[in-house]
Amino acid sequence: MEALGIKLILANSPQAKGRVERMNGTLQDRLVKEMRLAGINGLEGANRFLAGKYLRAFNRQFARAAASPVDVHGAVPRNINDVLSWEAERVVTGDWTVACAGKRYQLDRQHEALSLVRRKVIVRTLRDGRVQMVHQGKALQWRGLPAGAARKTSPVKVKTPGKVKTKPETRPAGNHPWRRDGVGAGKRFWNGIKAQGRRSRAACRLGSGPPVGLRYAPASLRPAPQPGQTEKEQPTTKGTFSRELNRGHF
Repeated sequence: MEALGIKLILANSPQAKGRVERMNGTLQDRLVKEMRLAGINGLEGANRFLAGKYLRAFNRQFARAAASPVDVHGAVPRNINDVLSWEAERVVTGDWTVACAGKRYQLDRQHEALSLVRRKVIVRTLRDGRVQMVHQGKALQWRGLPAGAARKTSPVKVKTPGKVKTKPETRPAGNHPWRRDGVGAGKRFWNGIKAQGRRSRAACRLGSGPPVGLRYAPASLRPAPQPGQTEKEQPTTKGTFSRELNRGHF
């Protein structure tokens, strides 16, 4: 109703609602019975009966004189056709076209100064089927497009991926500080150091010659057990790893 320009006025009080319903009940009850008695069963005959006989009798019985003879009805607006129309709000696309109800309309070039792209316009359909386009109260010129017309779209620019800049792979020299004393040598280097440590500890337990890189006290140089002490209670001197092994990570 709002789109047609007609405002709905509700009965906001029980008294007003009661008057409306009583009138409707009276018409529905009396008019149907009167037409049945008159033998009317068609639309044209019902309209003639309503205007010629029934309303005159109904008004004589139920009509009431107005408290004031002043006519307070408003004048008919000049744009009554625009008021009694169906309006829909649409957005202008980038190619200056508007789509509404399955149809497309091309706006005229003379409206370029309005910068209507991505702005809303009103598409108004009058009672006789004519279409109007309005923007901020100003009528717009347009032309209809055929149903199968292809929409003009600007080509999409696709960015080609550029070359990825990579630094050349360089390995540090053998005398680089990062390689000094085994730092940064890698997993293989440290696995070898661990294996060498295991072999050295096994050689110490067997009493064989000292391995390379270890300084330890052999069994022949250990102090003899003191009187009253067993060999297990005798303090032992553990081997000392070299400087290179102490800097590693086990």
